[in-house]
Amino acid sequence: MARSNPGLLLGLLLLRLTWCVAVDGGGVEEGGFVFPVVVSTWPFREAVRAAWDVVKTGGAGGSAVDAVVAGCSACEELRCDGTVGPGGSPDENGETTLDALIMNGKTMEIGAVAAMRYVKDAIMAAKLVMEHTGHTLLVGEKATSFAISMGLAGPTDLSSPESIEKWSNWRQNNCQPNFWKNVAPAGNCGPYHPINIPKDPVKSAVWEDQGITCQEWLQNDNLLEPTSSHFNSVNRHNHDTISMAVIDKEGDGPIPGSSAYGDDEVGACGATGDGDIMMRFLPCYQVVESMRLGMEPRDAAVDAISRIARKYPDFVGAVFAINKKGVHAGACHGWTFQYSVRNSSMQDVEVITVTP
Repeated sequence: MARSNPGLLLGLLLLRLTWCVAVDGGGVEEGGFVFPVVVSTWPFREAVRAAWDVVKTGGAGGSAVDAVVAGCSACEELRCDGTVGPGGSPDENGETTLDALIMNGKTMEIGAVAAMRYVKDAIMAAKLVMEHTGHTLLVGEKATSFAISMGLAGPTDLSSPESIEKWSNWRQNNCQPNFWKNVAPAGNCGPYHPINIPKDPVKSAVWEDQGITCQEWLQNDNLLEPTSSHFNSVNRHNHDTISMAVIDKEGDGPIPGSSAYGDDEVGACGATGDGDIMMRFLPCYQVVESMRLGMEPRDAAVDAISRIARKYPDFVGAVFAINKKGVHAGACHGWTFQYSVRNSSMQDVEVITVTP
C-alpha cells in the first residue's frame, strides 16, 4: 500500500451509526480452491488488474510480493481516489508525504516507510526495507535517504496542483476541520497552544506579565467543539488508503498492504478508514487471529469492526478478510464500503459492495 500522509485532511462527513456486512465465497470451488486471488479495498480495478497480470503467471516474477508491488504502484501512478500516492492529500504545511507497508505472510517479514518526502515510489521503498534491512519501519528523512541510496528516483516534488489547491482552500477556511484537540485557537489556524492543562506557577507568572493569563485560555471550552467526532474529516475520497492481499498459485501467503496483516497458515486482512483509531485496536491482526481460532472471514471481520465501534460509535472504517482457502468477506461501520476481487474463475475484476 502506498498512501499520502493526510496530516490535516479536508471535508466533513455526516456519520451514520450503522454498520454493514457483505460475504462472498469468491475463492472456493467444490473439490478445491481457486488460486491465485487478489483482493483490494475499494473499486480500484486497474490496481487489481495490474496485480493479477503479475501473479497469474506464477513462477519467477509472479510471486504475491511482486503482485502487490505492481498493484499498489498502479494506484500510486493513477492517484486512486485522488489521495493515494504522489500529489495526494497534503499535510498542514501543504506538503505531500508518503506511507507504505508490505508484508510477506509466509516469512512474516514487513517493510514500511512513513512520512517519506521526495520519493514517489513508496511501495517499492517499503519492499526494499523488507528485503535489504533488518528494520521494519523507516520514517521521514531516513526513509528518503534510504530509498534514494537504493536507487529509487529522487528528490522529487510530491505535490500537485490539486494538492496545493486543496491545502489553499483549507487554509482559507481557517484550517477547519482538523485533527487538533484541547488547543487554542481551535477555530483558526495555528500555531496552537495546549489548554485545560494544570497551571504551572512559573509559566502563569510569565503569561500574566505579558497580559495573557491561563484563565483566558480556559474561559471558552466551546472552542473545542470543532474537534468533536462529528466533525471528523475522514471520508471515502480523502482517507487515502489502498490495502491489497494476494495469494499466488502456490498458495504461498497473502501479502497485505497498509493497515493489514497476513499469515500464510491462516489468511489476510486489509483495512481502510480512520487509521488513527484503527491502530489502537489492531483490527487486521484481530481478524487473522480470529480466523486462526476457527472463525469464518465474515464473522472475524464483523467482530473486529464491532470491537472498535463499541468504544468509538462515530468511527468510520472497514476491513476485508480472506482466509487461506480464498473465501473473503467485508465488514464496515459508518459508511458503505467496497472491495475488489479477482481469481482464476473470474473473467475480470469484481467489485463487492458492503451495504448497511
